[in-house]
Amino acid sequence: MRVWSLLKTYTIMVYLFMFAPILVVLVLAFNSSQFGGFPIEGFSFRWFAKLYENEAITRALRTSLILGALTAVISTTLGILAALALVRYQFRGKDFITTFLISPVLVPETVLAVGLLIFLRWLHMPRSFGLLLLGHSIIALPFVVLVVQARLTGIRRDYEEAARSLGASAVQTFFQVTFPLMLPAVFAGALFAFTISFDNITATIFWRPSGMETVPTQIFGMLRNSVSPEINALGFVMICITVGVPLVAGALARYFSRKKI
Repeated sequence: MRVWSLLKTYTIMVYLFMFAPILVVLVLAFNSSQFGGFPIEGFSFRWFAKLYENEAITRALRTSLILGALTAVISTTLGILAALALVRYQFRGKDFITTFLISPVLVPETVLAVGLLIFLRWLHMPRSFGLLLLGHSIIALPFVVLVVQARLTGIRRDYEEAARSLGASAVQTFFQVTFPLMLPAVFAGALFAFTISFDNITATIFWRPSGMETVPTQIFGMLRNSVSPEINALGFVMICITVGVPLVAGALARYFSRKKI
């Protein structure tokens, strides 16, 4: 019993060590103090108002949201097609293609960022939003493929064959049978892609064009100059987005699953 008590205590301390900084940011975001630290002088929304009035931050947030949404669309679309090919068909080089699609997960992000940047400079292509979108899609694609592939493996082909035997075309079978069954995995994959893009900073620093900032790079730049209370408010917004999106996506996935049943 003593061993289990020590194990529980150790587990609680580990979780406190992991989540205490997040709780500190959430609390300090509403601190009215000019210095944004302890002790807390009062409750105020002044830093959120200043955050809204800061054009650089709102522009970075808008860029991150657009970039994350486009990354989710592109990587999810490609991930669905790749998962269908890998699960439903047999062809030469299948194992190599599977390894190739998953390889961005195995390669350190910094190495991948530098490698792609050097390759595109060799092609005389400047850094641009398109390059940033391409890089984020490459990083997020393996997660979408893995999630959708795992779901598609559990879907029996009998459902698709039954639809085809009743006269449905391949496209109709996919959109009316296969896609609804794999919809929870599609939501999960899109969620992974969005959050990976929204939180990414290592690769973004290498790929973003001059003058373009995302929320993580904007926070990094602000921390290099000074520690402003607006950073706590911006961190609160980021935490709400990265936690709220999974909750909404999970609720939608459960809703569609119950509706289909």
